[in-house]
Amino acid sequence: NRASEQRTDKRPMISDLRESGAVEQDADMVIQLHRPDMHDPESPRAGEADLIVDKHRGGARASITVAAQPHYSR
Repeated sequence: NRASEQRTDKRPMISDLRESGAVEQDADMVIQLHRPDMHDPESPRAGEADLIVDKHRGGARASITVAAQPHYSR
């Protein structure tokens, strides 16, 4: 969704997903991936990624920081 490109905070939101109303209604859990260095190569968080639990029907929302190793992906 291009709306996220217009925001100052580039973290994905559940509303960025196509047919997000159906996703919010039907999904038990929605997890999104965010890499700050994709939008700002000079980011001090280069090499990190956030797993954002935007929806968890049985628990709390959370953001978990993990190491990103893009050289292992295609």
